[in-house]
Amino acid sequence: MSILPYLLCAFVFGCGLFGIVTSRNVIHMVVCVSVCQSATYILLLAIGYKNHGTAPVYADIPSSRVVTDPIVQSLTLTDIVVAVAVSAVLLAFALKAYEHHGSLDPAEMTGLKG
Repeated sequence: MSILPYLLCAFVFGCGLFGIVTSRNVIHMVVCVSVCQSATYILLLAIGYKNHGTAPVYADIPSSRVVTDPIVQSLTLTDIVVAVAVSAVLLAFALKAYEHHGSLDPAEMTGLKG
């Protein structure tokens, strides 16, 4: 197994985290959160990968054949669904913040300062 997928995962997560920290727009923050979440797809698929593994369909293959892990694949699909739901909620919050404050810049949202 190579370390490259894990390095790619760390790089993608770092890019998303950098975007979150330096963002001056709420919509940009939502996109950067989605980038951070996509790093988890890479991580899950890297964990479940097996060299020369076939699809996890057990109907017509011998039991000695190497197959990929179907649990990791289903977790990845679940992660995609959760990411879509999180993005939808965050975009709804951004829309309400824009309606209330008239700006998408977090620094201009004075009602949020404590």
